[in-house]
Amino acid sequence: MKKIKAYTDGACSGNPGPGGYGVILKYNGHQKELSAGYSNTTNNRMELLGVIVALETLKEPCDVTVVTDSQYIVNAVQKGWARKWRSMGWMRNKKDPALNPDLWEKLLKLLEKHNVTFEWVRGHNGHPENERCDELAVKAASMPNLKPDPGR
Repeated sequence: MKKIKAYTDGACSGNPGPGGYGVILKYNGHQKELSAGYSNTTNNRMELLGVIVALETLKEPCDVTVVTDSQYIVNAVQKGWARKWRSMGWMRNKKDPALNPDLWEKLLKLLEKHNVTFEWVRGHNGHPENERCDELAVKAASMPNLKPDPGR
């Protein structure tokens, strides 16, 4: 399997508000940057979408290390929360629905296709790729004529 490093970040101006994601994919000395923005979304949706887009971009199953500053994503995957929410019909407990089930469903399916490990980094702390992903996400969120987030 190819070994890919994926750096991802999401940004939102207001929550909800205009938002965007930024992605850097690295493989074998090559680098690809991806970003897009949405008019009415949340920070967590953009964090999730960044990881999803990174994994969807890969044309075959790969070993992927995802580097993100989102504890929401890292904890929900590594601690099994997202799979538990799915098994409970997208409920966090008996009373509270899980947020963003559309994106969690996509991400969980992609985690079955690829061998993914997550690395958490502190955001806005000088990590070069995380800083670049943040720049991409903020720029995408500030573009004119943003499309609506289809899940909101």
